[in-house]
Amino acid sequence: MNGYIIQLLVPFASFLSFMMVFLSIPTILRVAHSKNLFDEPNKRSVHRMRIPTLGGLAIFIGFLFTYSLFVDWFKFIEIPFLIPALLIIFGIGIKDDILVTAPMVKLAGQLIAVIIVVGLGGLQITDFHGFFGLQPDPFWGTVLTIVGMVFIINGFNLIDGIDGLAAITGIISMLSFSIWYFINEDYHIPTLAAALVGGLLAFAYYNIFSKRQKIFMGDTGSLVLGFLAAVVAVRFSEFNKVDNHHALIHTMNSAPAVAMAILIVPIVDTLRVFMLRVSQGNSPFMADKNHIHHRMLALGFSHLQISLIIGAINICFVILAFALRNWGMLRLSILVLSLGFAVAYIPSIALYYKRRHFIKRLRKIRRNK
Repeated sequence: MNGYIIQLLVPFASFLSFMMVFLSIPTILRVAHSKNLFDEPNKRSVHRMRIPTLGGLAIFIGFLFTYSLFVDWFKFIEIPFLIPALLIIFGIGIKDDILVTAPMVKLAGQLIAVIIVVGLGGLQITDFHGFFGLQPDPFWGTVLTIVGMVFIINGFNLIDGIDGLAAITGIISMLSFSIWYFINEDYHIPTLAAALVGGLLAFAYYNIFSKRQKIFMGDTGSLVLGFLAAVVAVRFSEFNKVDNHHALIHTMNSAPAVAMAILIVPIVDTLRVFMLRVSQGNSPFMADKNHIHHRMLALGFSHLQISLIIGAINICFVILAFALRNWGMLRLSILVLSLGFAVAYIPSIALYYKRRHFIKRLRKIRRNK
């Protein structure tokens, strides 16, 4: 098929997914209200109202229909076993949104889904792109891929704590991966991303801007988003390995580090929170309010402001990584992670000085009395 026609299909896939999600959410909201399917406010919540949590159902339906339609029609090279694995992710997500699922059951479901695409589908890391001159053998390549994908899935699940953050981060991440594939005239991943981004844009309207029809994506949405981002990240790394450079129009030597920069928000926030919990003697999986967005909320920023600020920082990391894509895997990885942690701790430092200033003022007022 003519390449120009295929290029036009990418925005059309996004539009089709957008319309499916946009039109299905009002129906899902009516069902949620009739069946009393809400996210109940608790001590960890940042919302005070009962909000339906089935936005992920609409995102999943919009993505699955659009992606399946375009892959089948236009003979894109499919990702083996992607749909069966995605159905498992959807299943554990929707169960948790409706009935609540034990953390270990959710983790087991994620592992099964990842093992399907890695073990049966052959989606795995086979090249370290010059990292210390090492190359993974099949076993360790498989283990690293499984651990990395499960980490990314949970990273997106953990950042879904305020309106818009997971959706905006997902949109930026998927578009960033897609641009590289698009300029290399490979249209499978851009079409996959378009099917997801269109749905996320429609969801974001209801999640961020609608007052009467507000909805959360829930675990269904964040797990589906995280799983697809993890799949595309691994494909991105393999797509850019040295053995494939002859088939590419544009090349890079540090693809895993670039992928790390694209996914910097869930990666750094999850690592930071896990390390903080362990340092305090708590389980790394124990929920708390130590995420970056919680710190920014305490500083007085609104949900939308936080999501836009973090999104803008994410875009800066993407631009930096693509500009330095041939800088070397080790150097770029160190730079990305160092900058990521430095930026991530700015809200905590600002909050520390804000509280310190408040305490000083309070003591001064008491002395004057």
